[in-house]
Amino acid sequence: MPLFLVRALTLLTIVFLSAVANSSFAKEHSKRAILVTGASSGIGHQIALTLSQNGYFVYAGARKERDILALSKLPNIQGIRLDVTKDEDIDSALKRIKSAGRGLYGLVNNAGVFVYDPLIEISEEDMAFVNDVNVMGPYRVSKAFAPLIIESEGRISTIGSISGLFAGQLFGPYSMSKHAMEAYSEALAKEMEKFDVQVSVVEPGNFRSNIMKNMEKRLKSIDQGDRKTQYRDEIARLVSFVNTDRSHHASPEPVANAVLEFMSSEKPKFRYLVTPNKQEADYAIKRSLQKVVELNQDHEFSLSNEALLEMLRSLLGKAEK
Repeated sequence: MPLFLVRALTLLTIVFLSAVANSSFAKEHSKRAILVTGASSGIGHQIALTLSQNGYFVYAGARKERDILALSKLPNIQGIRLDVTKDEDIDSALKRIKSAGRGLYGLVNNAGVFVYDPLIEISEEDMAFVNDVNVMGPYRVSKAFAPLIIESEGRISTIGSISGLFAGQLFGPYSMSKHAMEAYSEALAKEMEKFDVQVSVVEPGNFRSNIMKNMEKRLKSIDQGDRKTQYRDEIARLVSFVNTDRSHHASPEPVANAVLEFMSSEKPKFRYLVTPNKQEADYAIKRSLQKVVELNQDHEFSLSNEALLEMLRSLLGKAEK
């Protein structure tokens, strides 16, 4: 047989066996249970639907009774009361999931809030609120459910944001919380390696979501003069943005698909950047590269352009393996 045919057949065999292995892995793990926080609407709701439609059993966390009941009517989904700021809710959810006997393969830390305000004007109460939900929430839930995840050698995914990669005017409180989750996820990933538990952070761009509705009333009160501010023009522009009809924005399905890929893949990634268009992806990557340029600028150990490019080539090569 000609050598090129031998090589071609060998390559096809490797590809086939790899596909079979990945298919078997996905099939085996599709029987597992996953807890999704903040599943009543938006991205969290889509994540719960996508996972349940692909064979997983989903515990869908929500705060309101009507949302819990609505979620429980969906196939392969059990609504469960879970306010990530309340220890009693977390303890109750843990007991309920333990008693169900399915174990827990996955956790998706999705629950979050938007708080936009100038950093020199935001109240301590509001700053504490955004961090209580967006930072302490995933910390509390992950800590409580870690033993179940470790037992199943499962997976933990946190829904971050491209705002966790860079910050902008008035976005400080929210971006701070999402930057914190970047660091949290990186550290948690290293700490869970010894237990064969995989960790990821998903960084969505501007998808269709209801999360901004919670901020609309508050922003309007500032814009209409109910609170003294030095940023009235900037806040007025933000109010206009919040009031924009978001129904035409991209569906959050790609974000849910990224979570599904992480939960199902034999070799999942740590980081999933998911944007609705190329412009947002380009901007996120450019801002991240800008930090590299700033870190390398004008100091004793600054690298040459060629050295930086070689470092990038090396990292790209490792990512492709």
